[in-house]
Amino acid sequence: MGYLPKKTLEDLEFFRVTEQIADFAITPMGKSNCIALVPLPDPESLLKELYAVSEYLASFDNDNRIPNHGFEDLSPAFQLLKIENSVLEVSAFRNIASASQTVNTLLLFLKKFKTYYPSLNHLGNEMEVNKEIKKEIDNVIDSFGEIRDNASDNLFTLRKQIQALKGKIAQSFNKALSHYQNLDYLDDIRESVVENKRVLGVKAMHRRKVKGGIMGSSKTGSIVFIEPEATQNFSRELQNLVFEESEEIKKILSQLTDYLRPLLDLIKHHQNYLVYIDTLFARARYAQSINALLPIFSDRQELELKNAYHPLLYRSHQLENKKTFPQDIHLHPKSRIVVISGPNAGGKSITLKTVGLIQLMLQSGILIPVHEKSRVCWFDSILTDIGDNQSIENQLSTYSYRLKNMKDFLKKCDDKTLFLIDEFGTGSDPELGGALAEVILEDFYERKSFGLITTHYANLKLLADEQPAMANANMQFDNKTLEPIFKLILGEAGSSFTFEVAQKNGIPFSLINRAKKKIESGKVRFDATIARMQKERQEMVKTGKSLKEKENKFENETDRLEKLNEKLKSKLVNYQELFDHNQRMIILGNKLNDLADRFFQNNKKRPLIAELLRLVESENAKRKRKTTAQVKKDRVVKKDVAKELSQKIVGIRKEKKKKKAAPPQPKSKPKIDLKVGDKVRMVDGKSIGSIDSIEKQKAIVNYGLFKTQVSLDQLEIAN
Repeated sequence: MGYLPKKTLEDLEFFRVTEQIADFAITPMGKSNCIALVPLPDPESLLKELYAVSEYLASFDNDNRIPNHGFEDLSPAFQLLKIENSVLEVSAFRNIASASQTVNTLLLFLKKFKTYYPSLNHLGNEMEVNKEIKKEIDNVIDSFGEIRDNASDNLFTLRKQIQALKGKIAQSFNKALSHYQNLDYLDDIRESVVENKRVLGVKAMHRRKVKGGIMGSSKTGSIVFIEPEATQNFSRELQNLVFEESEEIKKILSQLTDYLRPLLDLIKHHQNYLVYIDTLFARARYAQSINALLPIFSDRQELELKNAYHPLLYRSHQLENKKTFPQDIHLHPKSRIVVISGPNAGGKSITLKTVGLIQLMLQSGILIPVHEKSRVCWFDSILTDIGDNQSIENQLSTYSYRLKNMKDFLKKCDDKTLFLIDEFGTGSDPELGGALAEVILEDFYERKSFGLITTHYANLKLLADEQPAMANANMQFDNKTLEPIFKLILGEAGSSFTFEVAQKNGIPFSLINRAKKKIESGKVRFDATIARMQKERQEMVKTGKSLKEKENKFENETDRLEKLNEKLKSKLVNYQELFDHNQRMIILGNKLNDLADRFFQNNKKRPLIAELLRLVESENAKRKRKTTAQVKKDRVVKKDVAKELSQKIVGIRKEKKKKKAAPPQPKSKPKIDLKVGDKVRMVDGKSIGSIDSIEKQKAIVNYGLFKTQVSLDQLEIAN
C-alpha cells in the first residue's frame, strides 16, 4: 500500500478487528500473525488473499471440509538444529513428524479438490509432498514417543539381552525368596522395592544369615531389606546394559538429528505454511461470525457499499441482541466526494468509520459485512481525521492539530486516495473555519480524490450541490419524534435540527425565538427548507414503499391466478379425456350388446367371431402405439382423475341430500326501531300497551292496570 499512517489504523479501530480475528486462530503463532495483519502492498497479492479466505469460508458449508491444520511450535527445534552436534528431544521429533504429515494431508486434499479450492491449492504449488521426514522419524520413534527396538541392530541386541537378564533377575530373586522363606528368615512382609530393585524383607535377627547387599531397613529396625547375592550380580550386569542402551539411543537420535539438519529450511517452510493456513482459517471464522463475504472487485475506481455494517458494532450488538443499522454509500468518478450532514448523534461519524474500516479490512485480506452485489476497489492511500485529537505533548489545540493533519493530506491526496474527515472545519470561528474548510475541500476535489466528510457548515453543503462530482447526503431524522433514524440518504443535504432538538431537551421557547432573531434569516430559512425537504422525502419514501407492497401483492395474486388457471385447464383436459374414454366404452359396450343379442337369437359362432374380430381391428386402428412406461403412466393418470371426480360427485350428492332434508328457513322480519310512546304488543300476544322507557335493549311496557319489562326483540308495532 502506498501511504497508510498509523493514525488511520487507530482512528478506525482496526487493531480491535485483528484482535477479534486472533481469537479464532488455534495456534499461538497463528494468533500473533492475525494481530499483526496490515493492509497488503498491491492489488494482485490482495486478491489472492481474499480468494483464499473466501474459499476457506465456503468450506464450512460443504461436504469437502478442509482437514485440521493444528501443530506444535517448532521454533525451539529450529534453534537446536542450527547448533552443530546438538541432539533434539524425542518430543521435538514427534512434533516435526506431525507437522510434516499435516502439511502432506493438506496438500493432497487441496490438490484433489482444486476445482473447489483453486486459490488455496495454488498457495501450496511451490511445496511438494515430502513423506521421507515422517518415514525416517517413524522408523526410529513410535507413536507413543518410544524408541523402537529395531532402530538399530545394536539396540535390538542390547534390548534382547536386557530382557533375558531381567528374566534371570526375577528367577534368581524368586529362588532366594522361596529358600529363605522356608528357613523362616523373612518377615510377614516378604519382599519390597528399594531404588527400583526387588529386595527381601529379612528379620533383623537373621540379617547375617542372608547373603546379599543391605539396601535399607524399616522405621522400627525390625526388618532389614536385602538384595540377594545372585540377584545383585545380575543387577550390576543389567546396569551396564542399560547404560549401553542409553548411549545407543543418544547415537540414534544424533544420527536422526543430523538427517534433519539439512532439511531445516523445508521444516521452517512447513511451519510457515501451517501458520498461514491458521490465519486464513481465523479470518474465515471471523467472516462467518459477522456474515462477511467477498464483494465484486471493480476494475475501475469505484466504491459501492450496499447494506454495509460496522464490524465492531455488529458483533457487540449481536451479543446484546440489539439491531444494527446498515448503510448504503456510492463513490464513483461522477460522485467522488460526499458531504454528510444532519443532526448530532444521528450516525454521521459511525457511517464514516464504517466505510473506512471496511476498506481497511478489505485491503488487509479480510472479508467484509456487505451485500454480495457491492462493488469495491483499491486505494493507494487511506487518510482519516476523526475525533478530538488534542496533543498535550506538542501543545497543540484541536484546531491546530487538525490543520497539521490537513497539511499532510494536501501532500498525499491524489486520484487513488480515500480521505475521511469528521466535522470538517470545526475548532475555530465558524465563518472563518468554514471558509478554510471550503477551499481545502475544493483542492481535494481538483486532485480527483475520493472521500467522505461530515459537517454542519452550510457553505460546504452548497459547494457539494454546485460541483458536478460532489454530492450531498444526510442522516435521516424523524421530525415528529425528533429521533435519529440512522439511515443515510444520498442526493440532498441534511438539517442540523438545532432549534428542534433544543426545544425537545427543555430549552424555553422564548430563548429559542431570541436565538433565531440573532442569526441571519436566510440561514434559518435555509435550514428550515432542508428540514422540510427531508420531511417530504420521508413521506415520499413511505408512499413509494406502500405502492411497492401493493405492486408485489398484485404480482403475487396474478401469479397465483395464472397457476390456478393452468391447473384448472389441466383438470378440464383430464376430465374431457375421461369423458371421451367413457363415451367410447359405452358405444363399444352397446355394439357388444347387439352382438350378444344376435348370438342369442341365431346361436351362430362364426358370424359372431367375425364381427368381434372386425370390431377389435376397428378399435385397434384408432389406437396409437405407446411404450410400457407411457401405458403405465396413462393408467395412473386415469385412475387419479377418476378417483378425484368420484370424490367430487360424492360431495355434490351429499350437498343435494342436505338441501332436500333441510327445512325451509322462515324469512326474517325487518328490525323495527322502537321508541318511547310507541303502541306495541308482544309477538305471540294480543294485549296492546305503550312503551314508558327503554334501557339496555329492554322496554317497560304499560298495559294500564300493570307494567312489565320485555326484551325489544319480542315486541312489534301494534296496528
